[in-house]
Amino acid sequence: MMVHLDSDLLRTFVSVADTRNFTRAAHEVGRTQSAVSMQMKRLEAMVGEPLFERGPRGVALTARGTELLVNARRVVDLIDETAAALRAPDLEGRVRIGIPEEYSASVLSRALSSFAKAHRQVEVLVRYGRSSLHTDALERGDIDLAVVFEWESEPQGEVLMQDPTVWTTSDQHCVHEERPVPVALYESPGWCSEFAIELLKARSIDYRVAYRSDTGNGLRLAVSSGLAIAPLSRSNIPPGCRELTAVDGYGLIDSSSVVMYRRPGATGKATTAMADAIREAFKANAGGAGAD
Repeated sequence: MMVHLDSDLLRTFVSVADTRNFTRAAHEVGRTQSAVSMQMKRLEAMVGEPLFERGPRGVALTARGTELLVNARRVVDLIDETAAALRAPDLEGRVRIGIPEEYSASVLSRALSSFAKAHRQVEVLVRYGRSSLHTDALERGDIDLAVVFEWESEPQGEVLMQDPTVWTTSDQHCVHEERPVPVALYESPGWCSEFAIELLKARSIDYRVAYRSDTGNGLRLAVSSGLAIAPLSRSNIPPGCRELTAVDGYGLIDSSSVVMYRRPGATGKATTAMADAIREAFKANAGGAGAD
């Protein structure tokens, strides 16, 4: 018997599979959680087999669900690509972006995917690095869009999200209980390291520098491996790790915002389209960061 699959059901299915959570998927597709649950029951009835295994930490795909996901994702991507091509202007040129490395996977990959589907003729150049480097590059005219961390109360750019910096530890290793506590810091000096150390001194926490890295991923590795605690943006805490709060004797290092700036002379449509894609990607990332 022929099974007529609804593209809306497939889109919701992909979202649930990606987020492993009905609530987060509901936010992504713009429906209520109960509506998403009903959609998945309909899809399972059409397929004739369970697609998910429910557990205390969310849902996981069954073997049949894993098999369906491959084709479902292809269908959804093709529909999105076709729709984007139909409504998007024919843009060309180059867009140069500076963004913290922390958001390369969680945000920029989503933005670039959305942008590429609609504007395949545009060349995209991405620089990863510290906020100060992006600010300087923007002032020199070397990049068109800069996404930076700012702790000013009223940033001059467009605030994309609030993402405080916090001390982070491994749940398994609990190195934050050691004295002196081993810490991981950026190799280059800057406000993040300075604020982080100031917090330790203010809390009278003895520390020793056990690890240095030029990248946020390096600090994440130090934390997840149990080598040290490290200052990380809250949205980038690795799995199996957690924020050290005031209850642990720590607290917020800063209450920084993630802010997007645009070079004054960058008025082209390609730059505007990329700014829109980055903005929407941050919204989606913030929406998926909630609790189950």
